[in-house]
Amino acid sequence: MTAEKILSIARAEIGTKESPPNSNRVKYNTAYYGRQVSGSGYAWCAAFVWWCFSQANASKLFYDGKKTAYCPTLMNYHKNQAVKDNYKPGDVIFFNFNGKTNAAHVGICESFDGNYITTIDGNTGTGNEANGGAVMRRKRHKKYIVGAYRPNYEEEINMTEADIRKIIRDECAKIEAERANAPVPDWARKPKDLYAEVVDRGITDGSRPMAYATRLETALMINAATK
Repeated sequence: MTAEKILSIARAEIGTKESPPNSNRVKYNTAYYGRQVSGSGYAWCAAFVWWCFSQANASKLFYDGKKTAYCPTLMNYHKNQAVKDNYKPGDVIFFNFNGKTNAAHVGICESFDGNYITTIDGNTGTGNEANGGAVMRRKRHKKYIVGAYRPNYEEEINMTEADIRKIIRDECAKIEAERANAPVPDWARKPKDLYAEVVDRGITDGSRPMAYATRLETALMINAATK
């Protein structure tokens, strides 16, 4: 699972709101609790992050596949994967907007410029960062960050067709060089030095004894052998 996959799922949810307002009645809570819920006891920023990983079939990257909707529990559980300052896309970011150190809100990092972090969050808003009732893209100063962890994503490989062709050519050249420099095997020298004989007859020039022959080289050797 890649960070970009998680972010693509999160981005597709931007604009989703709880309904009615201030109810916490939203599809992420319904999925998390297995039923429709509402009320002040169902803040859903962590449930949104859980939902994104669940939709990506990557639940193990969030609380090891278990459930928690409580930010402090999630942050503490992943303390061994904690990152600081060098935030990358896909990192799970914990915030506190009141100057405290406890995790009061959570989102998924989309970008970080060294001072400001952009995240995609559930249950946020322009009027209430930690309980705003919508999925939004939010840009905030890093001073609000109280923790973060980096899930064990797979590395993304971005290569062009030309890059792939170059790798294949380089590997083939490496294999060819290794074969070309290999010594003539014993079976070609005993009981009679067959290799020396074909060199003497002009069938081959003696270089690259174990290398692969092209079709042209093969044709020339056959022609020389039949003279």
